[in-house]
Amino acid sequence: MKTQIGQNIAQAADWLTAGNVVGIPTETVYGLAGNALNPDAVLTIFRVKNRPAFDPLILHTNSLDRLSEYVTELPEPARLLAERYWPGPLTLLLPKHERVPDLVTSGLPMVAVRVPNHPLTLSLLASLDFPLAAPSANPFGYISPTTAQHVADQLGDQVPYILDGGPAQVGLESTIVGFEAGQPVIYRLGGMALDQIEAITGPVDVRSHSTSNPKAPGMLSSHYAPRVPLTLLPAGSSPEPAPRIGALAFRQPFAGIPLPQQRILSETGDITEAAHNLFSYLRELDALDLDHIYAETLPGQGLGAAINDRLRRASVR
Repeated sequence: MKTQIGQNIAQAADWLTAGNVVGIPTETVYGLAGNALNPDAVLTIFRVKNRPAFDPLILHTNSLDRLSEYVTELPEPARLLAERYWPGPLTLLLPKHERVPDLVTSGLPMVAVRVPNHPLTLSLLASLDFPLAAPSANPFGYISPTTAQHVADQLGDQVPYILDGGPAQVGLESTIVGFEAGQPVIYRLGGMALDQIEAITGPVDVRSHSTSNPKAPGMLSSHYAPRVPLTLLPAGSSPEPAPRIGALAFRQPFAGIPLPQQRILSETGDITEAAHNLFSYLRELDALDLDHIYAETLPGQGLGAAINDRLRRASVR
């Protein structure tokens, strides 16, 4: 079966309705989507990604109005967040409805759900009578894809159709927010900045990763990693020059490393641009003939905290 890439929503819907998986664009990264209410389709997602079954999936729908079909409770702070930021890079962790298979939530009582902000995928979701489970469309633990071609390059003929929505605009996975004893908790930093969340909910607790038994998707300590070993450097420090090292810098290149072996996230210091470029530049460096990649820590405000989180996890071996 040869993978097709296109913009035919009806064709993508046919594959999904038949129980197959499809690559879909979102504003964050590309997802590997399947019918979230069909356990066989969900199993296919785990198999294609080689994803451990203890790492839960995010459920995607097209409207806040449909949320009651998949969750049993919507706390007031969650409703306010959804009304303000959906569609967008925000995932809410809420008590799941019994119709959501336990396989989606890895047996946990909470389900992660969001409304993605991409016109093609919103149209696709509106045409379906089921939600989509859709983790990032990459082999488990590797760099997340931000174009349709990235998906085709890494998952090949295991995916019959990839809906091509152009490059992902945000470039970081969604921020995951849950609630414990009524208090908001961030389980994964991402494309929605901390201060945007706190503007609605007040102060939140941040728990960005866990080494095992995660409560929410994307909490494992090692993730998003290139095949070439990566070391995260404090801002202002430099690696020792060597012939076969690469660098991911924030604003200015490192001295002593050939420029073709470097990528600059944003020469103007724009954190949003840096987030957009992060995974693509990591992928480009990983494709070079290098022994090691060094990455510079970014300022920790706004999306900078989420970028540093991804780089920190990419450095774990």
